[in-house]
Amino acid sequence: MEISQLNSPKTNVRYFILLMLFIVTTMNYVDRATLSMAAPAMRKDLGLDAVTMGYAFSAFGWSYTALQIPGGWLLDKFGARMVYGVGLFLWSLFTFFQGMVGFVAGISTFVFLFGLRFLMGVGEAPAFPANSRITTMWFPTHERGFASAIFNSAQYFALAAFNPLMGWILVAFGWRHVFYSMGIAGIILALLWFKVIKDPKHHPSVNEAELEYIQSGGGLANIGDKKTDIKWAYVRSLITNRMMIGIYLGQFCLNTITWFFLTWFPTYLVQAKGMSILKVGLIASIPAIAGFAGGLLGGYVSDWLLRRGKSLTFARKTPIICGLFLSGSIILANYVTTEWVVIGVMSLAFFAKGFGALGWVVVGDTSPKEMVGLSGGIFNFAGNIASIVTPIAIGYILNVTQSFNGALLFVGAMGLLGALSYLFIVGDIKRVELVIPEEQNKTASL
Repeated sequence: MEISQLNSPKTNVRYFILLMLFIVTTMNYVDRATLSMAAPAMRKDLGLDAVTMGYAFSAFGWSYTALQIPGGWLLDKFGARMVYGVGLFLWSLFTFFQGMVGFVAGISTFVFLFGLRFLMGVGEAPAFPANSRITTMWFPTHERGFASAIFNSAQYFALAAFNPLMGWILVAFGWRHVFYSMGIAGIILALLWFKVIKDPKHHPSVNEAELEYIQSGGGLANIGDKKTDIKWAYVRSLITNRMMIGIYLGQFCLNTITWFFLTWFPTYLVQAKGMSILKVGLIASIPAIAGFAGGLLGGYVSDWLLRRGKSLTFARKTPIICGLFLSGSIILANYVTTEWVVIGVMSLAFFAKGFGALGWVVVGDTSPKEMVGLSGGIFNFAGNIASIVTPIAIGYILNVTQSFNGALLFVGAMGLLGALSYLFIVGDIKRVELVIPEEQNKTASL
C-alpha cells in the first residue's frame, strides 16, 4: 500500500461489492422462480398433475441441499470469486435449457425437466454460503446485519420486480421464453462478475483506511489468504453445538415459507382465487415488495440495537423471533375470501418472514474463522431441506384434499416452530471456537 493512501479518506468499495451481491442474488431467485411462474401454463401444455409438479419443483432442492457442504468446502478451498462465478454461469445455462422441455425426443418431459432443475441446483449451491463469506470479509460486525439484509432481501426484490416481467413475457411470447430470457441475462452477469469481484486485500480500489476499518470492526478481510485443512472433528463440533442446532432448525422453518412463495404461490392464486396468469404476475409482486421492506427493516433494527448497546444475542434474536411468530399469520388466508384481504394477509406474512430473515447474519457472527464457507454450507444444507420437503408436501396435500387450506396451515405452523427454536434452543449467540487439541491431531495422523 502506498504511503499516500495512509492519509487518504476511507474508500467505500464494500458497498459496490454489496451491490453486486444484491444483483447476483436477485438473478439467483429469479431463476428459481421461473418454473413457479411458468407452471400453470406448463401443466396445461405438458399434462403434468399436482404431485408430478411438486416433484419437479423439488428437483432443485435435492441437489442444492446435498451440495451445500461440498460447496462450502470449495469456497474455503478456492475462494468465493471463482466458485460463485462458475456457479452463476452454470445455473443460468441450465435455466435457459428449461425452455426446451418437451422438445427432446426419447426423453420424457418430466425426466428432462427434473434433470435440468437438478443441475440448476448444482450451480446455485455455493451462492448463499458465498454471500455470507463475502460479507464477513468485507463488512465490520456493526454493519453486517444491514449488509446481509441487503443481499437476503434480493429474494423479495426478484419476485417483486421480475414476476410482472415474467408474466408479461409468458403472455406475449409463451412460457418457454421466460426461461430463455432469464438464462441469457444470467450468463451476461457471470461475465461481469469475474471482471469486478476481488477479495478486500487484493482489490485495486480499496485503500488502507477502508481495510483497517473493516478489520478493526471485526471483518475477516484476510480469510481469503488462509487455507484450512477441514477435519471431520471441525464439522462435528458445529453440528453437535446446541446453539447451531437451534439456528439450523429455525432456518428450515423460515425456508418453508420461502419455498411456498417460490413454488406454489402463483398456482394458489390461479386455482384457489381464480386469477389470470397476467394478473398473478402483478399481484404476486405485492407480498414480495412487503418481504423486501421487511428484510431491510429487520437488518436495520438489528444493527440499530447493537449501536444502542444491546447485546449481540438480543439484537439478532429479537427481529428473528418476532418475524417468525408473525409469519404464522399466513394461516388467516384460509378464513378470508376477499381478494385484497387475501393479498394483505400474504403480504403481512411475507413482511414478517423478511423481518426475521437474519439467519445469514447469525452465521457470519457464529462461524469459526477457520471455516466460514463450510459453516455457511452446513447451515444452508439444514435450511434447504425445506426446498425438498415443502413443494412435495404441498403437492400431496393438494392431491388428497383438493384445497390449499392444509398447505397454508403447514406453512404457518413452521413459522411458529422456528420462533420457538430461537426462544428455547439457540441461547446466547457467539462465535464458535474450534478447539482441536494438537496432540489429538498428531495421534490421528500417525
